[in-house]
Amino acid sequence: MFARIFRFTFSINNRQVMYSSLKFSFILFSLGLIAQAGYSQISISPISSVSNGSLEAIFDESAAEIVKYDSLTKQIYVVNGSADSIDIFDVSDPFSPVLITAVDLSGYGNPNSVAVNPSAKYNEVAVAVDSGEADIRGTVVFLNKAGEILDSVVVGYLPDMLTYDSKGKRLVVANEGEPNDDYTFDPEGSVSIIERRGANYAVTEVSFASISEDELNGARISGPLGTTIAQDLEPEYVAIDSKGQFAYVACQENNALVKVDLNRKAIVGIFGLGYKNHAELGNAIDASDRDEAILIANWPVKGLFMPDSIVAYEVGEKTYIVTANEGDGREYDGYEDEDRVKDLVLDPSAFPLASTLQEDENLGRLTVLTTQGDPDADGDHDELFSFGARSFSIFSEDGALIFDSGDFIETYLAENLPDAFNATNDENGSFDSRSDAKGPEPEALALGAIAGQTYAFVGLERIGGIMIFDITDPREVSFVDYFNNRDFTGSAKLGTAGDLGPEGIDFVPALESPIGLPLLIVANEVSGTTTIYRVDSK
Repeated sequence: MFARIFRFTFSINNRQVMYSSLKFSFILFSLGLIAQAGYSQISISPISSVSNGSLEAIFDESAAEIVKYDSLTKQIYVVNGSADSIDIFDVSDPFSPVLITAVDLSGYGNPNSVAVNPSAKYNEVAVAVDSGEADIRGTVVFLNKAGEILDSVVVGYLPDMLTYDSKGKRLVVANEGEPNDDYTFDPEGSVSIIERRGANYAVTEVSFASISEDELNGARISGPLGTTIAQDLEPEYVAIDSKGQFAYVACQENNALVKVDLNRKAIVGIFGLGYKNHAELGNAIDASDRDEAILIANWPVKGLFMPDSIVAYEVGEKTYIVTANEGDGREYDGYEDEDRVKDLVLDPSAFPLASTLQEDENLGRLTVLTTQGDPDADGDHDELFSFGARSFSIFSEDGALIFDSGDFIETYLAENLPDAFNATNDENGSFDSRSDAKGPEPEALALGAIAGQTYAFVGLERIGGIMIFDITDPREVSFVDYFNNRDFTGSAKLGTAGDLGPEGIDFVPALESPIGLPLLIVANEVSGTTTIYRVDSK
């Protein structure tokens, strides 16, 4: 297996690039497909960018995290974590957004997510607000579309994301339930279902306490000794099917999807998402930030998918779940589940070339899980598991992998942005600095239907930019385009580097757009900018 890293070198724009010999023909094949698909279908171009505050002041303060558009008022609602507010902008002229108001929610805590009720019957915007304390439950605050606070309800611990069903009848909240930093208090994760009952709201909290070890189906449970399954499961993101019958809940750290029946208000399934083998052709990664080169190679590592954003869509009568496979570990003062490969003891029979493998320029710098890979419990690692899959995927509703983009994203960036390959999101001139972690970190995700085709818009948290894929047929996915509104010559801290850290994306269909063309709206967490793109057919 290790022999696959024998490689040769060539240059792209004077940047040294190395690939494993078994890998090179696949790379040429992939880039050929890019050339064919990239000159058809759709493209995006920025038409405006807006922020609430000077770019220098809001840098890396989470001033634009999640964004949602309302077609009736032609307004966008932006989660501003820097000010603990919801910033409302008039985008009736999307070329020149205007700040209307900033709704102060600091009295409730820290806003994490926002959703606009899609029904014209309800003048309603919902905000998930974390209390700021691990042992105090969070709140969902309801606003009217002008930004006036109407009501609030208590939900689970750390409500991280919320979304309405397509008819606006139900609001589903993912309560992540993270522990405190000392890991002395770890609340249970849960899902809250909120329904209107006349002028009031009824809240049902769906607990994970009934899930037994036999029902985990490969979901990862990895907290410290004594942690229950319900405490360990941490809901991150929710997707609802088009009929409003089922919610699919991503538990990122657990590498799992939980399926919730919204009518019965009960869990009906949990599915571990498994891993991809980075030793296999088509699944290579760049694993080192200390080799002074781009080295996309096959390594004896298995990457857990660990999705952040997920979206559900239908093809025929089947529901599919699209995932952005960012990856995330548990890193607290009281407990960590990650370490670098060079700091682990590797089983000599599984890794006969361990000393070479653990060198910094090879696999030594890669961050991996410490809680997996020792099945015989003898204190050394027989397998290596890394965080995230550096890809986006499509799963069936019962967790079966239908499609994965493999190493396409890193391969494309190596070819097209070699000087910024695997750069971080808060500093320019940071070539290769994220290769030892999770690479480009696909995180933000939205789907859009245009002219009968379904497209996935995938935001790359670290290097930035939006990748577009045609996922009309989930088994025959094609790459369409990539656009990055980052200025790699500017200063990130001074606010002259453009968009940094896409965190949330919202797609606006042509029929709902103020200009009659589809729009893509992206909230960028590090730069604090919200950018509106026009989507054009080529």
